[in-house]
Amino acid sequence: MTEAALAPLKELRVSAHQIPSLGRIPNTSIQKRPLLIYHSCFQTGTSASAIESHLTAVGVVDAQWRYTMYSTSHFHSNTHEVLSIASGRARLCFGGEDNPQRVEPVVEQGDVIVVPAGVAHRLLEDMAGGFCMVGSYPKGKNWDMCYGKEGEDEKVKGIALLGWFNRDPIYGHTGPALEV
Repeated sequence: MTEAALAPLKELRVSAHQIPSLGRIPNTSIQKRPLLIYHSCFQTGTSASAIESHLTAVGVVDAQWRYTMYSTSHFHSNTHEVLSIASGRARLCFGGEDNPQRVEPVVEQGDVIVVPAGVAHRLLEDMAGGFCMVGSYPKGKNWDMCYGKEGEDEKVKGIALLGWFNRDPIYGHTGPALEV
């Protein structure tokens, strides 16, 4: 297992995106917390196991799965999500594919994405084959699946009650998630 070496905070490039609601998909409109992308956060070659060990050591989120991203737009109403790219390269869509203000980044091994509750996301293209992420959630949280459909309104209302991170899920006592 490769140890998880992190980019120094002062050298970390972070993209922050506010994405307006689209129909029944709230995106960042409820809590006003941006979608965050930590570019090249983990050193190239860091394994999924090393990422999971690092997340456990920081103690903010629990790694719950290793997988690609679903190709159907979905969001979570009961938790924020931290996606650590363990392998591959992909183009993703955040905000809903019909949203003129959607974000379609190309992410790759070493990137980390902090997805606020309510932000729709999906895989558009696995660009190199073998795209895999470590999906993690704040301690004690399990994720639900919402699709912006009728009947999800009560779940969406719950987003307003969710707390934000009081420690950065990757860097701990300091970090980009604490600056928003």
